[in-house]
Amino acid sequence: MDRAQQRSPWGWVPTLYFNQGIPYFAVMALTTAMYKDLGISNADMAYYTAWLYLPWVIKPLWSPLIEMFGTKRAWTTILQMVLGVSLASVAFTLPLSNFFQLSLGVMWLMAFSSATHDIAADGYYMLALRQKQQAEFVGVRSTFYRAATVACQGGVLFLAGNVIKHTGNPQMAWSVAFAVLGAVFLALALYHLFALPKPADDARAVRSSAPMKEFFATFAAFFRKDGIIVILLFLLLFRLGESQLLKMVVPFLKDPLANGGLGLSTEAVGIAYGTVGIIGLILGGLAGGWLIARFGLKRCLWPFAIAIHIPDLIFVYLSQAQPQNFAWISACLAVEQFGYGLGFTSFMMYMIMVSQGEHKTAHYSICTGFMALGMMIPQMASGKLQELLGYQHFFIFACMATIPAFIMTALIKIDPDFGRE
Repeated sequence: MDRAQQRSPWGWVPTLYFNQGIPYFAVMALTTAMYKDLGISNADMAYYTAWLYLPWVIKPLWSPLIEMFGTKRAWTTILQMVLGVSLASVAFTLPLSNFFQLSLGVMWLMAFSSATHDIAADGYYMLALRQKQQAEFVGVRSTFYRAATVACQGGVLFLAGNVIKHTGNPQMAWSVAFAVLGAVFLALALYHLFALPKPADDARAVRSSAPMKEFFATFAAFFRKDGIIVILLFLLLFRLGESQLLKMVVPFLKDPLANGGLGLSTEAVGIAYGTVGIIGLILGGLAGGWLIARFGLKRCLWPFAIAIHIPDLIFVYLSQAQPQNFAWISACLAVEQFGYGLGFTSFMMYMIMVSQGEHKTAHYSICTGFMALGMMIPQMASGKLQELLGYQHFFIFACMATIPAFIMTALIKIDPDFGRE
């Protein structure tokens, strides 16, 4: 029997996707809170950190190389070591006078390594599990990937906020936070050296006599898929509203009431958004995976599309009412995140469906690259747009930007049996 089938997926799927999430959320979420604490404006923060999406956008350009050279397991374990060192290295840049440029440089290295790790880990997941197991564990995978936000936006924010409260030194606080995060990541990377099974199908691809021809053939096969235009538009537009909202949530929670925010401390944001909110996200992800395995992706798609977008209206309410009851704010964030967990699970399963067949690792990477492009471009302007509109009108605009997602949901085609047990 294949060693991948002998070893329970529970022994490695949760930790693999937890580790996959940490560098991504460090780059995309922690930088938002960190640069806010270090005095960087919303416009500059959003513009420069949005560019960090670029490696995830262009990773399909080198995704065939992961199949052509080495195994998915080897790529995964080596890149986790690189990422652990990168996370710890951020701590050394923050006390310096030119911390913004230096820390962004390390973040770029982390982003490229993380994007490449995603290719290898996602390909490994599809090789090590049967299709039924992939559907069963997509909720677990999504949940533990999102659980990394508890570590980042919950634990790390709480740690940084406490150090700031006791020392008044945000540079020191964030240096400590990234050093701890790097240590945790490296510990899990060492665990994966021994815990990840070795599926028989995870073998180096047979070298062809024309590797460049094979390289471009991989891309050509993806763009020859039936309904490719609708597929690409769905990947680009499904998260259009969320992409803008997501970048401004932490600044909104932290900005004072006079500036239209809720005036929460870094520590409080870590509890409300990074912990309570993520519990809602985790529950949504688990529920989404179970429902898709039970009923199939086709029957779940529309309810989940509604679930991910309609709760965005909660931010319209929060920006209008500016409530100061911490428990109520946390409950609102948990509801919004629960809906996001449901909807994002269906989005992930759709990308798995599109990538089925030959070159599934590279084709899944292409899907996630278009998804990242749909996040990067709107986010680059989100900070400037928020400064022009104010939080109240910005969140209304973000909700209106979800309309294309519903249009594309109506146009895509889903195999009625895909994902069902």
